[in-house]
Amino acid sequence: MRVHGRTHRAVALTGAALLAAGALAGCSASPEPAGSAKPSERPGSPSATAAAPPAQTPKSPPLPASLTSQRPDWKRCKAPAGGTAPGSGWRCATVDVPLDYAQPAGETIGIALIRKQARNESRRLGSMLFNFGGPGGSGVDILPRAAGAYDNLNSRYDLVSFDPRGVAASAGVNCRTDKEQEQAYRSVDMTPDTAAEEAAFIKDGADFGAGCERRSAKVLPHVGTTNAARDLDVIRQVLGDKKLSYFGMSYGTELGGTYAHLFPQQVGRTVLDAVVDPTADGVGHARNQATGFQRALENYLKDRGQDPKAGTERIARLLERIDKNPLPTSTGRMLNESLAITGIVTPLYSRSSWPNLTEALDEAENGRTGNGLLQLADSYNGRDENGHYDTQNHSQRAISCADSKARPTADEARALLPEFSELSPVFGPFLAWDTAGWCASWPVEGEHETPEASAPGAGPVLVIGTTGDPATPYEGARKMADELGAGVGIMITNKGEGHGAYGESECVTSVVDRYFLEGKVPADGKTCS
Repeated sequence: MRVHGRTHRAVALTGAALLAAGALAGCSASPEPAGSAKPSERPGSPSATAAAPPAQTPKSPPLPASLTSQRPDWKRCKAPAGGTAPGSGWRCATVDVPLDYAQPAGETIGIALIRKQARNESRRLGSMLFNFGGPGGSGVDILPRAAGAYDNLNSRYDLVSFDPRGVAASAGVNCRTDKEQEQAYRSVDMTPDTAAEEAAFIKDGADFGAGCERRSAKVLPHVGTTNAARDLDVIRQVLGDKKLSYFGMSYGTELGGTYAHLFPQQVGRTVLDAVVDPTADGVGHARNQATGFQRALENYLKDRGQDPKAGTERIARLLERIDKNPLPTSTGRMLNESLAITGIVTPLYSRSSWPNLTEALDEAENGRTGNGLLQLADSYNGRDENGHYDTQNHSQRAISCADSKARPTADEARALLPEFSELSPVFGPFLAWDTAGWCASWPVEGEHETPEASAPGAGPVLVIGTTGDPATPYEGARKMADELGAGVGIMITNKGEGHGAYGESECVTSVVDRYFLEGKVPADGKTCS
């Protein structure tokens, strides 16, 4: 999802509730078979009988044949730095795409892909591309760890994911060292209370942007979602698929909506789960998240038999105490208020992780130590036990700032504090200040105020909203379905908790599987509970 600020990491939800990347969990073609219905008879069919060339937009000159005629050279995947290689059946490749689509015959960058072929070759439907969110999540890393949730789909689809441009192995953005990152998390107050803290907060954002420019200047202007959607169409072409079959989660729904807008005729069976509101600008996203995380927190408190208002006030008071006196931990590091808020955010993504929050809060309130909340925060921030940070936050900010024209100032963020504090005493100040975070001094201009997702002529797209979703509140799914257009956006409501419904709701999982495997489109407005 397009989370405002440093409060989101790529999410892959499965029956086991894979959560944010790190210690808690990961998160992070062929012709139609003989005798099958023709593509025109099956809405959104992913047939690949004759791969269509990538559609072009007015701002996108034709691509050279050297790119459109590529064929991936699938090889055994290498282990990532500090990690292990994917297991049996996984193969990796790289596809070249233009660095700048305005100059398609110019310099290229490589987009890293990973694939597991369909088990039933005789009934194979084509490739299914996944984006698990962020922005900034590495699909090459996440898909093998999340693939168990999609085993049914793998019977007839090749499961394929990728590192979007500016992420990890695809010309990944890098903005600061581990030492610089650790220092920032230790010393910068994300909810500044004094002029000195405010100055340090603004300086940190400026320093981060300057570091991105020093280390990744070449790619920074080109890492936005529109270019990533164009990359998707190149990938579709080189995989040999006539239409794109796509499963997007969180920010991946924004990418999917952008693709549908740019390439409506190439939209195959597409599912958007945990949907980003396409009508919200930067402040709107922050406002949505203040609402969503507070709603999830109150649902958590009610589930624990606590009064939501009293429980919220208790947690807000705890954060005030930590702000004044950070808590010690067994690592020797201190848990400050900013890390504590991140630690509280993390388990709200999945109901199965609520017990982790209960344990961590009890330890902080009664034991006066911050081990649990720090571990949760580290998992969210991509920090391993050796103090190494991944670069997802770097990519996230670069993509977000390349997309959005918004550059709120400190004065504008400060003016939001009363409203946001009313929306959520726990998360509101953090999200209000974050609007003036890293994009304020960003070295590259943003593309738009809000993304465009209208897709007249596209096949039906399933849009799934969960009523208790903390990070992409339910209301955004309805807005995405409306913006896609009548007959395109098919709204499904999941009455439940957590960030994403597939693999969590048996009803939603069944509906999505029938759609992908059989082409059965549910009625618009279907509700799962």
